Amino acid sequence: MPHERTELDTPRLTLLAYTPAQLLALIEQPDQFEEIAALTPADGLRGFYVSGEVSPQWLESLRNAAEQGGGPNPWRHGFFIIEKASGEIVGGAGFKGAPDPDGMVEIAYGVVPSREGRGYATEAAFALVHFACSEPRVRTIRAHTLPQANASTRVLTKCGFVHIGPVVDPEDGPVWRWERSAQHIGTS
Repeated sequence: MPHERTELDTPRLTLLAYTPAQLLALIEQPDQFEEIAALTPADGLRGFYVSGEVSPQWLESLRNAAEQGGGPNPWRHGFFIIEKASGEIVGGAGFKGAPDPDGMVEIAYGVVPSREGRGYATEAAFALVHFACSEPRVRTIRAHTLPQANASTRVLTKCGFVHIGPVVDPEDGPVWRWERSAQHIGTS
């Protein structure tokens, strides 16, 4: 299977689907990452992937995929968020897996602290919504946030998500659930 280069373009960002080996290099060989991935990380990027919030199971599946020489898989591994102006990776965005049997996908995204407050998370989330809506199997797009109003809840509201209510996520504990239909794509 050829290695597809999947890119999603927004006005100020490029979301680039990375290979498992590229992400593993950022985590385990940060001093060699730029050489291995041919990309430049913004300060703070590695922290997203080495924090206590990263599940050991996810890291193990990433290692296995890297060992198998897998190419980009947007549903499983996600995208680097690249700022067009600087060419730096300023965050990550993706899905928590391919569409489930009910046609649901869950999105997640994050931007390094030095680039917060610029609307990048909203641009990235919109790009994920458009990507998901182009997949016929997807019927519902979901997201979870901390159970309080915050920057992420504003991003989701701008992207057409509706607050469903509190739930307990098996990995993240108490969160607010947000959902939107994959049928109507709007822009703000």
